[in-house]
Amino acid sequence: MKFPSLLMPGLLCALVLLTQSVQAQEARSGTFKAVQGAVTVGQGDAKRPVASGGGVVEADRVQTDATGSAVLMLRDGTTIAIGPNTTVDLTRFQFDGTTQQGNLAIRVLQGTIRMVTGLLGKVQPDNVKVTTPASTVSVRGTDFIVEVL
Repeated sequence: MKFPSLLMPGLLCALVLLTQSVQAQEARSGTFKAVQGAVTVGQGDAKRPVASGGGVVEADRVQTDATGSAVLMLRDGTTIAIGPNTTVDLTRFQFDGTTQQGNLAIRVLQGTIRMVTGLLGKVQPDNVKVTTPASTVSVRGTDFIVEVL
């Protein structure tokens, strides 16, 4: 079957866009399921406002102001509820859905988070770490709260 020559560029363009979309989803560490108030995400000076459905990648910093809060779900099923006036770094997130292996490191600089671990916390709890300016928490449970004053 022959395709008209006018269709070929359109099909190639669609294939490239689909491939880029799949790669972007694989690079995404997690998705914001709920966002209220002012919440930003990014690295360095490249911060952008967040809306529900927005993504986060490894090395991103999430910040909320006094009106802001968010619920972030990582690809392994970990859920992180981020309270007002909070700054959190997703220091490391690597997860292979096939082998269920990986690493998760979160740094809470200020504020409050509630974290319910996903597959990494259940399968490899030693590979899940939460650090604060004063301590490091090794995960032994699956649901906990961290508050940095």
